[in-house]
Amino acid sequence: MPSAYLLVSHGSRDPRPEIAMQQLAELLRCILQSEFDKNPNQAAIADKVVSRLSYEKLVGVAYLEMSSEPLHEQIKQFAKSVGCECNCVKIIPLFLLPGVHAMTDIPAEVVLAQQALGQNMIIELQPYLGSHPNLEKLLAKSLATIKAEARILLAHGSRRLKSQEPVEAMAKSLGAVAAYWAGPPSLELRVKEFVGAGYREIAILPYFLFVGGITDAIAQSIEELKLQFPAVTFQLAQPLGASRELAQLIWDLCR
Repeated sequence: MPSAYLLVSHGSRDPRPEIAMQQLAELLRCILQSEFDKNPNQAAIADKVVSRLSYEKLVGVAYLEMSSEPLHEQIKQFAKSVGCECNCVKIIPLFLLPGVHAMTDIPAEVVLAQQALGQNMIIELQPYLGSHPNLEKLLAKSLATIKAEARILLAHGSRRLKSQEPVEAMAKSLGAVAAYWAGPPSLELRVKEFVGAGYREIAILPYFLFVGGITDAIAQSIEELKLQFPAVTFQLAQPLGASRELAQLIWDLCR
């Protein structure tokens, strides 16, 4: 029987991340359908499944916070909606850092959902998105369009010990330094370090999934830095966004 897939993000009051999540889910549905089509045996199974259960229902979205129901309830409801045709739901945490949410909160919610559903439905927790080794290529592609003397990879940050290590490693690989929105070293500190070293062209790459309230705040912060350092040119890249490339990375994590 085919698996179903549930994309889990943090959740936001801003409607833009929700729109992007739905776009990403649709891209994953397209990949899922194309994978079935490549394999004749899977295609035969898919024809039977899709006659009763559309690809739209095989991929869902859920939120850890900012939802009317806790995540384990969302997982349970999704599993029941596909239970006639699927016996496995794969949970994909769309988190970039191995922070508390990805490593503690979501696993705990998955356990609760599995206990409620019993053994007739398998709930499989997949690796968090930021663990994919090719994620760096997407970031490098974004940076390649920006001309700058210095680069800052700006992540959210986490209180979990060692959660910054992957960010530091990725920043180094991209020829950048890491900064954090919710902890030290801050964006302003990194900018001051670069300005003090004589750099006058600085690129900032937000290590976030989608445009939202935080990326708006980052843009505002950069406007303030422009006033503080009028001789410096700042360029702000876009967050990852919902793309076919990102959906493919998600699919890779599920296989």
